[in-house]
Formats: sequence, C-alpha cells, structure tokens
Amino acid sequence: MKTARLTLCIGASSLFLVQTTLAEQPAMSQTATAPNPMIVAHRGASAQAPENTLPAFQLAWKQGADAIETDLQLTKDGHIVCFHDKDTKRVNGQQLAIADATLEELRQLDVGNIQPQDSERALRSWNGDQYKGVQMPTIAEVFATVPAGKKIFIEIKCGPEIIDPLLRELASSGLTPDQVVVIGFDSALLKSLKERDPKWQTAWLCSFEKRANGRPRIDPAKILKTLKEMKAHALMSGRGDVDKGLLDQIRAAGMEHYVWTINDPKLGPTYKAQGVDAIITDLPAEMRAALNSSTNP
Repeated sequence: MKTARLTLCIGASSLFLVQTTLAEQPAMSQTATAPNPMIVAHRGASAQAPENTLPAFQLAWKQGADAIETDLQLTKDGHIVCFHDKDTKRVNGQQLAIADATLEELRQLDVGNIQPQDSERALRSWNGDQYKGVQMPTIAEVFATVPAGKKIFIEIKCGPEIIDPLLRELASSGLTPDQVVVIGFDSALLKSLKERDPKWQTAWLCSFEKRANGRPRIDPAKILKTLKEMKAHALMSGRGDVDKGLLDQIRAAGMEHYVWTINDPKLGPTYKAQGVDAIITDLPAEMRAALNSSTNP
C-alpha cells in the first residue's frame, strides 16, 4: 500500500508543504533483478538532485537505476540517517557532528540547498533553491522508496555501534536479502555484521591505488584472503586499473566486482566489456543511455 508523507518546509519567505510519495514496500517473495551490469545511483541521482536525499533517490528510480547507494551514520540518540560526511559543514554550512546530534536537531537542517563545490560545478546541474527545505532522511524512509525488484547499497560510514540498529531496521524494512548490499571499507565490521546475520550480502570497498614505486598498497593475495574470510558477496573497487588475475580469482570464488564512481558515460561500455557486475555513478540516466547505445548501435 502506498503512503504519502507531508513534510513541513520553511523557505526564506514562505511556508509550504511538500508531499513525498513513498514507493510500495516489496513483498518478501519478490526478488531483485540483476542486469549486467547494474547501474547504481551514487547517493541517488546526485548530479541532478542533492545527494542522499529522498528527491535524489526518487529521481534515480525514475531514471531507471537498478539500485541506489547511500551512506549511513548513527545519531546521538540511536537513529540511522543517510548522510555522507561526519558533520554537516559541507552540505549545510553549519558544522554539526552527526554522532553528537539528535535526529530532531538534524531534521531542523536544510540539506537540499547545497551549493556544489568548484570541482563539482561541471557535473552538478540542479538549482539548490529548487530543493530548499529538504530534510536529512532516515534509513527507514530510504528503504521505503526501493521498488520491488530493485536494490539498495548501504555504506556504513561509522563504527560497529551501528550494527544492532541497522539489523533491526533491515528486519523491519520488508526488503529481501537479495535487495540489500551492505558495503564499507572496514572489513572487520562487515565480517561482524555477516556473522550476526548471514543472510545479508556484503561488499568490501577497496582501493587499488599504487605506491610511488608502482606496487599496490594492498597485496592482491591479501585482498582475496580477506574477501573469503568475511564471506563477502563482492569486491567494490575504484576506477583505477584492477589486476585481471585477481578479478579472475574473485569471480572463480563466486564473488562479483563493482566499480565506483564512474561519471563519464563513455566508459560504461568498456566496463561492461570487462565483465563488471555493477557501475556506481552520479549519472544513472546517462550511463543507462550509453550502455543501451552500445548494445543497440
């Protein structure tokens, strides 16, 4: 059953209501499809709507994304909110630490009027005033937007204190285990979550950056060993070159490979040809068009 949320927004000179329609929560019997590769909207359609907000996620679904990705932080009073940074300075201008604030305090902030950084201006195409008054969403609100057959990637940005609250939210979300991928750089945290509740998929975020001498910062053999120990569903790497031998071993072990964050649609067909299982992007519509055009010349 679809529900509507009425949000009270205070603009510079007016008081108005914004109605947000939440998608139907999927029944437990419904499973997520797995296009190859999946297009995952990074913090939602964040090139065209403010990152990690309900409008960004709803736009991503409208643009045909196969999945959305969001970041999780735990508030002072134990709520999980979708927000990337440790504090609100970049997005709101006020330096309020998420871990030191209550949900009520964070809900008072406008996170929709963000002004893109200079390095982002060429990519970001939306007018901040259009989204003035948008609130920081909870994970429950974001879960509720996920349509049947679609997925959500949730990145843990804090410590193990979030595991119990997150598992409770997942249990009550109505989402099936194949619709959720929990991701993060902390392999021990992901391993702990998997041990607590094995049905949820995990993907380890790992950078393949190289040292000045050209050698990888993390030994490929250690990466494979860690993935196996944590029983990960996938490896998620940056856009840099990844050792083909390692990827072959990962796939032979039954794991997938995701790549982040690809904002040049022309690169989409290349990654598809390499067998990447998911492309994380701020531009889901453009990436979809690029992949479609390469399939149907």
